[in-house]
Amino acid sequence: MQPVDRFQPLFNPRSIAVVGASRHSNKLGHVLAANILGSGYKGKLFPVNPKAEEILGHKAYPSPAELPEAPDLGIVVLPRDQVIEALEALGESEVGAVLVITAGFRETGRQGFDLETKMAEIAARKRFLLLGPNSLGLINTGMGLNASIALEPPARGNIGFFSQSGALCAAILDWALGENIGFSKFVSLGNKAGLSEADALEAMGDDPDTTVIIGYLESVENGREFMRVAQKVTEKKPVIMIKAGTTQAGARATSSHTGAVAGSIEASKAAFTQAGIIQVHDVESLFDLARAFSCQPLPKGPNLTVVTNSGGPGILAADACEAAGLQLATPATATVEALREALPPYASLYNPIDIIGDAKADRYRTTLEAVAKDPLTDAIMVLLTPTASAEIMETAQAVIDISGETDKPVFACFMGDERIGPGRDLLLDAGIPCYAYPEPAVRALTAMVAHHRWQHRPWPVEVCFRRDKGKGDKLIHEARRIHLSELSQPQAFEVAMAYELPVPETTMARTSDQAVRAAKKIGYPVALKIVSPHIEGRRALEGVALNLEDPRQVRAAFADITARVMRRRPGTYISGCLVQAMGPKKAREVVIKLRQDPQFGPLIGFCMAGPSAEILNDIAWRLAPLTLQDAQEIIREIKSFPLLRGVRGEPPVDFGAIEDILLTVSQMAVDFPEIREAELNPILLSENGALVTDLRLTVG
Repeated sequence: MQPVDRFQPLFNPRSIAVVGASRHSNKLGHVLAANILGSGYKGKLFPVNPKAEEILGHKAYPSPAELPEAPDLGIVVLPRDQVIEALEALGESEVGAVLVITAGFRETGRQGFDLETKMAEIAARKRFLLLGPNSLGLINTGMGLNASIALEPPARGNIGFFSQSGALCAAILDWALGENIGFSKFVSLGNKAGLSEADALEAMGDDPDTTVIIGYLESVENGREFMRVAQKVTEKKPVIMIKAGTTQAGARATSSHTGAVAGSIEASKAAFTQAGIIQVHDVESLFDLARAFSCQPLPKGPNLTVVTNSGGPGILAADACEAAGLQLATPATATVEALREALPPYASLYNPIDIIGDAKADRYRTTLEAVAKDPLTDAIMVLLTPTASAEIMETAQAVIDISGETDKPVFACFMGDERIGPGRDLLLDAGIPCYAYPEPAVRALTAMVAHHRWQHRPWPVEVCFRRDKGKGDKLIHEARRIHLSELSQPQAFEVAMAYELPVPETTMARTSDQAVRAAKKIGYPVALKIVSPHIEGRRALEGVALNLEDPRQVRAAFADITARVMRRRPGTYISGCLVQAMGPKKAREVVIKLRQDPQFGPLIGFCMAGPSAEILNDIAWRLAPLTLQDAQEIIREIKSFPLLRGVRGEPPVDFGAIEDILLTVSQMAVDFPEIREAELNPILLSENGALVTDLRLTVG
């Protein structure tokens, strides 16, 4: 039995009602109805207009209530103040889905937001799908449906596209027509009062006509649901996305444009990484990658062989490969022998294979045949510069022929413009990605290698540590009960111990006498740290004393610390000092951060301690809950990772110990969404373990 397709009324409607259809060609209601009819739609069309008897040869109806049957899809092209009434009427007719073209809702302010909220409530109550408002429409080339206000539909293809920006949709449609790029589905999400990016992903993920999905996002309505769907879809198909608002200025513009809360830049990047989404930063890269994924098989490894008639472009390709983490394949002995027999004696037989500037199409063909059979080659890049001897069309045909005979991806880079234009067009028409320079070709191939690795990655290992959740719950809820926004240091350490985080022996001392007794019990040397609900950066205020060796030093440090803080922060309440066992010498200091993102939930960061991490933005982020693979990746992602691995004879740190702490913090974040922020700083990391020496917990 076939599963029910909940998106059928939207993408494959058997009947469409256009509410607001018009007889006047300059009105959107007329454009939309004309586009539906002009695209070859075979279903029924019901124009709705109380002032018309007939529109575009079809009988018009005064209202949705008087339609002869319940339409699968209702399209609303009315002034804003009439939209709610139209939705109610369509809901009463038991419509399957409604597309709202009308703009002027959430993006305009409070009144528009209230109307949009009411639209969503009607859709939920009447149980129909809602796309929009403020949508350009949708296109399904497979059934000849152009239910949009775009002037010209795209060619049929296997790329699914969705966008939150209608204007960008229009621009991309026009650009794609010029580049001869085809789409399977094309969806303008608009304000996402109903269907969201997660729904678009789900629909295209299950669509047999779509092999690669691309999209433009400004905000994410439900980060957790988006990640769940994306992880499922990327198991089957590549998903390539532009996420706007990746700078502070862009985030402000996003909020202004859509009225949506923009989540953090770090959270969206982490979400894309953990969901297997390929993120790009410009429209050109979006389509460079989409073209490659849509027409070439995935490489089974990172080994690329470059064939060129010019040394310079070959060197550029080699540089781009190394920068991207790809490898230039070492040709097998049999391949080298075959090339030695076929190529001139002055040709370079090793990768990049330089067949010299006088190469004609037959030399390209012979070389490509040998390379395609090479067992150490996973992908092939063909570079051509328009030398006097170059046979551009014949070489393009040779590339096409070899591509059809191998299961390895083949990329072309025909450099130039006027002379190589016809050859480039021939390659593109045959489904061979052709680029003007080596660098975009390498970027596309790198993305394909990464996606192959994603689809063949080990099954995620989820780890759950023992913890006294009840004790942690009691401490956090007690802090909230008395309206504390931040747990005291002793309370924070109690939570840490409840979760079995490795913390040094620590005692709270309210007087210098208590500090001396605590130091004696713990054992020298010890550290003293000021405790106050009003102080965050203790080191900045010199509220920390380390390596105290005897009672005299402890008493002096206690008096010195408390007096200094009182002098620098008059009126500050001081609870006392923490007395703490010293950690191992020569330990490397790292930091783990936790904060709540409004779209994606708990976000965990990892970096080296010190100002350099923030100044250089050398911090890696992942969303909780972390898997073991996430914990391993977040450590190795920072640029400072070699310091942890060991330099100048230093031993590597205990990576297992810091992975355990990351996973424990992840568990804590999942158990207690009340924790708004946390910072473990510093964590002392050595070859024999790790110690969390300081911990802040903010609740709300």
